[in-house]
Amino acid sequence: MQYDVETPEDYYKAMEEDWRKEKLLKVREYILTHGPELKEGIQYKMLSFGSESSVVFHLNAQKSYVSLYVGDIKKITGAATQSLKGLDYGKGCIRIKKSVDLNESGLEEFVRATIEAWRKGEDVSC
Repeated sequence: MQYDVETPEDYYKAMEEDWRKEKLLKVREYILTHGPELKEGIQYKMLSFGSESSVVFHLNAQKSYVSLYVGDIKKITGAATQSLKGLDYGKGCIRIKKSVDLNESGLEEFVRATIEAWRKGEDVSC
């Protein structure tokens, strides 16, 4: 889904109060906890998290899932990628469905590892 909004606050207000909002806010919490220096904004009609020079994540509520967009999942190495087993994902998008328990998904570890790689100057883009 796309929300024609200008600020993250407007995005959250425009969302329906359902499981997607709950999961999206939990993923947002992971991002801001592990990357407090990341600026939250709107880009391509979805939430974005990054710096002046690069965006690390995009986050969006779709009709049947919440999407976390990352440049290229395969560029994030080690246990973080292994922890995504059980989650539906492609090259650069992790799809979080209603049935996913985020506390047991390994997604927080993946977010942390992605932010650490970005801080080190590693290429986490497409």
